[in-house]
Amino acid sequence: MIEEFKKFIARGNVLDLAIGVVIGAAFTAIVNSLVEDIFNPIIGFITGGLNNLTNYYIQLSGVPASTLDEARANGAVLAYGNFLTQVINFLIIAFILFIVVRQANRFFAREAEKPTEPPAPTPDQKLLAEIRDLLAQQARRDRP
Repeated sequence: MIEEFKKFIARGNVLDLAIGVVIGAAFTAIVNSLVEDIFNPIIGFITGGLNNLTNYYIQLSGVPASTLDEARANGAVLAYGNFLTQVINFLIIAFILFIVVRQANRFFAREAEKPTEPPAPTPDQKLLAEIRDLLAQQARRDRP
């Protein structure tokens, strides 16, 4: 059973998936930083102070609080700011992945368009070519 498991883990698909998950986690961290450290300050500058969307919420029950975590501890909360931040993150990730896949498709399309050498003629084709050439030589000799 251990040997079977080693073979399963060593197969390319499992390793590719593991690498994809690790890279995806790192990529998510980069996108989160892009949103929090770049986009949110720009949004804050444009809107006059609305730079951290995650602390915007509607308290549904309990005692009013000054932060989202306190509000969640006090009762039900609609955290629309956090939701908007996650939507922005998703859109950025989706757009970047779209660009990567688009470029990869273009690369593979170029690879497919490269001219390939025609296949070698079959013995039948060689024989027919010899017959054609002999007939052409004979036709030239028979001309006056």
